[in-house]
Amino acid sequence: MRGDRPGEPIRWRMHIGATPEQVFAALDSDEGRAAFWAETATETDSIIDFRFINGYEHKSKILRREPPGVFEIAYFGGAVRFELACDGDGGTDLLLTHDYSDIESWGEVHAGWLNVLFPLKAWLQHGIDLRNHDRQRSWNEGYADQ
Repeated sequence: MRGDRPGEPIRWRMHIGATPEQVFAALDSDEGRAAFWAETATETDSIIDFRFINGYEHKSKILRREPPGVFEIAYFGGAVRFELACDGDGGTDLLLTHDYSDIESWGEVHAGWLNVLFPLKAWLQHGIDLRNHDRQRSWNEGYADQ
């Protein structure tokens, strides 16, 4: 987001034409996360096992679950908080904050969140999956539509 600096928290805002309840359900369910975020993202005992198209796996502990307003997980070196607010017209204003301080990879992680947020918006508003699901065309190879 404008004003973010390497080594400081990463922030992104996005407006989504779906209710906070719908956005929260996408973040908080195995089926929801698999529809826009990772190939699979199954939860067991408050731990989400993310499995990505490039073969990478990451386990994230759920830190806060307050439907429909806050969903927070431990993710790649810091806490990630999704704050959801009703826009007063049936949509959601989302604020993502990632407490991430590794300066060397900060830029890549900062940009990478758009690869989560835009697919979330496309799936909830239009029922489409923006990801390519091709192992040969993943984030590692420079593709934004992994």
